[in-house]
Amino acid sequence: MSEPPPRGAERDIFRDTWVRYLGYANEVGEAFRSLVPAAVVWLSYGVSSSYVLADAIDKGKKAGDVRSPEAGRSTRVTVAVVDTFVWQALASVAIPGFTINRVCAASLYILGTSTRWPLSIRKWTTTALGLLVIPVIIHPIDRSVDFLLDSSLRKLYPSVEKPSSS
Repeated sequence: MSEPPPRGAERDIFRDTWVRYLGYANEVGEAFRSLVPAAVVWLSYGVSSSYVLADAIDKGKKAGDVRSPEAGRSTRVTVAVVDTFVWQALASVAIPGFTINRVCAASLYILGTSTRWPLSIRKWTTTALGLLVIPVIIHPIDRSVDFLLDSSLRKLYPSVEKPSSS
C-alpha cells in the first residue's frame, strides 16, 4: 500500500485502504492458474477490472467537485477518468497479470523438464513462486507505467494539472 496521506488530507479509499489490494486480485488468480478452474482466474480479472473502473469513476467525481471555472470542468473530469483508467488498467491488471502468467508458465515448464517432482508439487511450487513475485514487480511496473504515460498520453492533455494516478 502507498504511504499514508498527509495529516488533514482526504483519505483515498482506492489507494490508502485495503481496497487497493482488490487491484491485485488478477495476479493472485494468475499465480493459482495451474490449480484452479479457468473461471476462477477470469473472476479474479473481473474483481481487478471492477476496482480499476471504480477508481476511475471516483477520480472523475473528485475532479468534478473541484471549485473552479465551469469551462474546464468537463476537461478535468475527462482527463482524470482517462488517466486513472489507463494507468490502473496497465499497472494493476494487464502488465502484472501478463508478468505473473509468464513467470508461472516458465517455472512450471522448467520444473517439468529439470525435476522428477510429482505434478502436484510442481503446480504448488509454481503458485508459491507466482505469489512471491507479486510484491517484487509492483513498484517497477508502477514506475514504468508512469514513465510510459508521461512520455505519451499525458503529453496530449490540455494544460490542466497532471492527475495523480500512482
